[in-house]
Amino acid sequence: MSEAAAAGKVDPGALIRSKEYRRLLVVAALIGVLVSFVSWCFLELVHWLQEAVYRDLPSALGFSAEPWWWPLPVLGVAGLVTAVAVLRLPGAGGHVPFEGIKAGGTQPGALPGILLAGLASLGLGLVLGPEAPLIALGSGVAVFAVKRARKDTPDQALSVIAAAAAFAALATIFGSPVVGAVILIEAAGLGGPTLPLVLLPGLMSAGIGSLIFIGMGTWSGLSGSDYALTPFRLPAYSAPTVAEFGWTVVLSVVAALVAVGIVRLARASAGLVARMPWLLIPAAGLVVAGLAIGFAQITGQSVDVVLFSGESAFSSLLSPSSALSLGTLTCLLAFKGVAWALSMGSFRGGPTFPALFIGAVGGLLAADLPGFSETPAVAAMMGAMAVSILRLPLSSVVLVMLLTSSAGLAIAPIIIVAVVVAYITVESVSPARPSPGTREGT
Repeated sequence: MSEAAAAGKVDPGALIRSKEYRRLLVVAALIGVLVSFVSWCFLELVHWLQEAVYRDLPSALGFSAEPWWWPLPVLGVAGLVTAVAVLRLPGAGGHVPFEGIKAGGTQPGALPGILLAGLASLGLGLVLGPEAPLIALGSGVAVFAVKRARKDTPDQALSVIAAAAAFAALATIFGSPVVGAVILIEAAGLGGPTLPLVLLPGLMSAGIGSLIFIGMGTWSGLSGSDYALTPFRLPAYSAPTVAEFGWTVVLSVVAALVAVGIVRLARASAGLVARMPWLLIPAAGLVVAGLAIGFAQITGQSVDVVLFSGESAFSSLLSPSSALSLGTLTCLLAFKGVAWALSMGSFRGGPTFPALFIGAVGGLLAADLPGFSETPAVAAMMGAMAVSILRLPLSSVVLVMLLTSSAGLAIAPIIIVAVVVAYITVESVSPARPSPGTREGT
């Protein structure tokens, strides 16, 4: 049914004024509390697993430091565990990351496989972010809780609650209920007069859930800064110049083409892995480990810079005191880019955080161009890479503006131009895809 036809049959204003809708808002707030707590537990478990495997376990085994070869067995195990989740548990571990962000609901029965694949991929060092497992976790937990409380809940109400729960889950990692809301609204293709019907419960769930998430961190003494994206410090920016706009246009096209190449490599690796998953998913993990080791041996940097999603490395990457050479940045772009592609094709997680990190690396490289500087270069390349992978222009603008807010509002035109140019480039060179909110093949 088209949106116009739906709007003709439903009066959104009348529904919002009804007692049933007000009860739905209360349910959304309660679900937000539950989902934020569960999301906090998942993210803390991922962070604990990373620390335990890469910091504590080598010491417990008698090594004075993490051996150079350590990622090989760890990512091999990650591949085996992910293969179990994909091949033996319902839901196939969730959708393949190179497909972007999926906003559809998740059935509770698929959650064990999604959580197992997410923990193996994120906790053991693959180049993926937590947003996809969190969306699935939020909607799946919400559906399970509502069905347990009331089995005869209408499907429409269940869909709204599941969407609201996904809002709450995303708010835990993007540091803002609004950013998560924008991403999910755009990914699902929501709009028109019926948008408030989903938006209000979503904001209620995310807003209340964020309070719980902050409170859990305060109560437990654990910091969400270990896994959540927060604004990072860039040099203040006063106004764009003609040269900066010119470089933004040119480099956004380049970034979009690089992103297209990464996605095509991820798609090709996914097709290859599907032929012999029990063997090739662990093999993909070993290749990612080899890339991280190779980068560390060449540059003298830690393997952690290539491994993981990158959000915890932003502060050191952009710190003047730890500035990387152009050669190191070039190697990082190449090694992490390939590792990211293989991770997106074989494992389970989200593509957003690595896209932003790769964009920041490209921006630091571009900052040495004549007439360009660090702040506009980093902001432009982050926006271009994010939209090229997510294919969500408004979400990409909002997200990058949040992360670069310390530079001032004057950076906004650079981000917008980069996102628009990159989006048009990707759409021009990529095959047609289903509209948001539809399934492939329909």
